[in-house]
Amino acid sequence: MSEIRDCLPPDRNPRRPGFALPKGSIDTHVHVFEPGYALSPGRGYNPPFSTLADLTHLHATLGIERVVFTQPSVYGTDNSAILNAMAALNAETPDRARAIVALAMDVGEEKLAALDASGVRGVRLNTDNKGGMPIQIDQIPELAARIRPFGWHLEFLFPGKDIVELMPVFTALAVPMSIAHFAYQPASAGIAAAGFRALIELARRGNTWIKISGANRVSATDLPPYDDVKPMAQALIEAAPERIMWGTDWPHPNKYVANPNDADLVDAFGDWVSEDGMRRKIMVDTAAAFYRFALAGPVPRAA
Repeated sequence: MSEIRDCLPPDRNPRRPGFALPKGSIDTHVHVFEPGYALSPGRGYNPPFSTLADLTHLHATLGIERVVFTQPSVYGTDNSAILNAMAALNAETPDRARAIVALAMDVGEEKLAALDASGVRGVRLNTDNKGGMPIQIDQIPELAARIRPFGWHLEFLFPGKDIVELMPVFTALAVPMSIAHFAYQPASAGIAAAGFRALIELARRGNTWIKISGANRVSATDLPPYDDVKPMAQALIEAAPERIMWGTDWPHPNKYVANPNDADLVDAFGDWVSEDGMRRKIMVDTAAAFYRFALAGPVPRAA
């Protein structure tokens, strides 16, 4: 049995970014790892304790007002940590948080309805980390049919090399999908690489929302300035300006060499996107509509 490694903690001393984020900005990709929640024995890493209090301090420092919790693989299908965090934030400030959960195929309509009412907006399917995906690829159409009445989407995490092979699965989906971290396409391969071209194709098809998050996961270096990621971010924005979102990926789990200060990631975004209107579209408007925050447009649905 392979050793389960302890991953690095985030930078515990976030600084303010070099520019002010738009009012109502949404961090679309975070996790929490609180003491007291059982970790899956099939997990691929040991996360650092990173609490809701840590996250709220980070967001206050960065100027982020709303958040989407994404279920990490280390908890399997026990979504208690993120559901409790979401509930706590929404009790304090209504309409502040949403969540993306991991489920098994035995989930019923009553449970889905309850999750929807609490603020859940989709299901994460993770083939990149151990324990992250109990659902088989051939079960995805059935899962999509179950969640479609709720206006939910599927969020995918997979090894970057798998994108071309998975294209038939993605293009056949009857619900919207999202992909974080540039679909793990390595920046060193460039925007002409087959994997990145596939991602651009998904963006242009109109059913895929992409988070230009996790620059430290796809750059040649763990630390900034992430200049090699800039062409990918700008190519995606050009291809699908209405379907690009952003997130910190805090606390950056499954990293072992170095973690950036989260303000470095905000500043990288500010370098990629210099125009205030596009910053607001990515940081506020698109994410608010996709996750159904207040004052957003209708939930996106597949054609």
